[in-house]
Amino acid sequence: MHILIIGAAGMVGAKLTSRLVKDGSLAGKPIDALTLVDVIQPAAPAASGIKVATEAADLSTLGTAERIAATRPDVIFHLAAIVSGEAEADFDKGYRINLDGTRLLFEAVREEGLKSPYRPRLVFTSSIAVFGAPFPEVIGDEYFTTPLTSYGTQKAIGELLLADFSRRGFFDGIGLRLPTICIRPGKPNKAASGFFSNILREPLSGHEAVLPVGEEVRHWHASPRSALGFLIKAAVMDLAQLGARRSLSMPGLSATVGEEIAALRRIAGEKAVSLIRREPDPVIARIVAGWPQAFDASRATALGFRAERSFDEIIRAHIDDELGGRIGG
Repeated sequence: MHILIIGAAGMVGAKLTSRLVKDGSLAGKPIDALTLVDVIQPAAPAASGIKVATEAADLSTLGTAERIAATRPDVIFHLAAIVSGEAEADFDKGYRINLDGTRLLFEAVREEGLKSPYRPRLVFTSSIAVFGAPFPEVIGDEYFTTPLTSYGTQKAIGELLLADFSRRGFFDGIGLRLPTICIRPGKPNKAASGFFSNILREPLSGHEAVLPVGEEVRHWHASPRSALGFLIKAAVMDLAQLGARRSLSMPGLSATVGEEIAALRRIAGEKAVSLIRREPDPVIARIVAGWPQAFDASRATALGFRAERSFDEIIRAHIDDELGGRIGG
């Protein structure tokens, strides 16, 4: 089996790479080749029996998607995207990367299949940003997508393209509307949602973090550990169960910022909480106000997708996976 990860240099892409190399197989089939692509050169995993190729490439550049698709991977994980805050700040870049790059990839796979039979599994990471206010307190699987950000709009268009290309038989696609992934390891990025992770990750390591919104803000979360589980399951499950509706809202945890902080206090104590500095940011507050707060992800859970049920679980997963089980810097 040949697997392609686009967006392999990002946090989720790097974790997915490590997981696939560790497992050595997918759906019971040995992985013999792994291609890692991102706009910056992805790090090659430690030596294994898998042939690994890494490349710095931009899908929106003419000819890039065609060249990558010509290698005919069996499974394509399309994780690459400009994050929400940056897509809002740079309109042209957001549409070029998040929409044009996606469309060119889908079209390149279609064109490859026109030469000779080829229908890969394609896992596309969408976002809960495809939904926009006003919405109900809990969003069910039947609710319509009306994004209020450029990022959400780009992801919603990607979902429509994914469904149509799958309907036409060009690939076997599934879209995963990921919750905000928390706690993200590493340094803060330009995502508007980044503070959800920052106010936990930084204090857990003994560093100060900025909170730009009020503690009453509620949002939908899942850990990096859960995100990996979503991706692996999407790559191996029978997609006939989805019918024509190829995108799923993933399960997660609905919690307020105050509930996050309370979980931090229970696990790391008042000293960690004291490292959170309140600094209101009206731009971030406006963006976040247009995001959904809770989901009834019955479709996904019925298919076997699972996520955490408390922020204590999310924090402990981060401590175990990223801090070696220890708190403090």
